[in-house]
Amino acid sequence: MLNLIWVGLVIGAGATLLMDLWLVLLWRAFGESKFSVVPMGRWFGHLFRGRVAHVDIAASEPLVYEQPLGWLFHYGVGMLYGVILTLLAGPGWTAHPTFLPAWILGIVTVGAGWFILQPGLGLGWAASRTPRPNKVRLLNLLAHTVFAIGLWGTALLIR
Repeated sequence: MLNLIWVGLVIGAGATLLMDLWLVLLWRAFGESKFSVVPMGRWFGHLFRGRVAHVDIAASEPLVYEQPLGWLFHYGVGMLYGVILTLLAGPGWTAHPTFLPAWILGIVTVGAGWFILQPGLGLGWAASRTPRPNKVRLLNLLAHTVFAIGLWGTALLIR
């Protein structure tokens, strides 16, 4: 079981890195907003102060280490998802990875963004308070599909 956890951590880190590269591509090639971990770091830091939801995370009190905290949170969550996948799918999957379990987990994890992170940042349920919520939702689904490809691809690379 310990081996599955280590493999899951690596798979999750690889998947998160691929998703970050995808977000850079969207920013550079298509002019989408540049990805920043600062809002996540600020939100995560405020959790320790007992504050879960913000009207607008940008207007909330800045924290000294919000950028490194954001990276820690971002990669920590991705690695946790990798561990969840390996524990649920088991050693058979890590020996012979298939895309479907990774994709199912990738799509399921969109829910954490829509119903925990985005409301916490002040963006509303499933980005409902953003100017173009359906566009944000579609980009979230695409990013988590890329994350799933990263889970599967990293598993293939390290098996």
